[in-house]
Amino acid sequence: MADKGSAKKGAGKSQPGFSAEERAAMRQRAQELKSQAAKKDGEAAVRAAIAAMKGTDRVLAEQIHAIVKATAPNLVPRTWYGFPAYAKDDEVVCFFQFAGKFKTRYATLGFSDASKLDDGRMWPVTYAVTEITPAEETRIAALVRKAVG
Repeated sequence: MADKGSAKKGAGKSQPGFSAEERAAMRQRAQELKSQAAKKDGEAAVRAAIAAMKGTDRVLAEQIHAIVKATAPNLVPRTWYGFPAYAKDDEVVCFFQFAGKFKTRYATLGFSDASKLDDGRMWPVTYAVTEITPAEETRIAALVRKAVG
């Protein structure tokens, strides 16, 4: 069994547990919680997060941002673990996790437990997104409408 100090001894080496990207996301979230500016101007924070994305991630994030704003203007944009997110009563309802953040194959549109997507005893809360055509735009708008109740 490793001693408690072993994690510090191996700093900089690959270790089991959280990836470097996950640790960076946690640091980003801690910074968001400390930042009063992010709370006051979530729109600017979301736009900055989107502007920092590359390629398809940025295109998808811009499209989702526009869909959410048009469908549920009462949701407040903010960042959440560095992701564009949209909150109601200070609780994140939905968020866009871009593929580049954790080097995944596709981006996802996720809904938190604050969303109202309940459908029986089991329902999806995360959707893979690779492209947004008019059909996906309609589906996303319907999900957002249902999520906000």
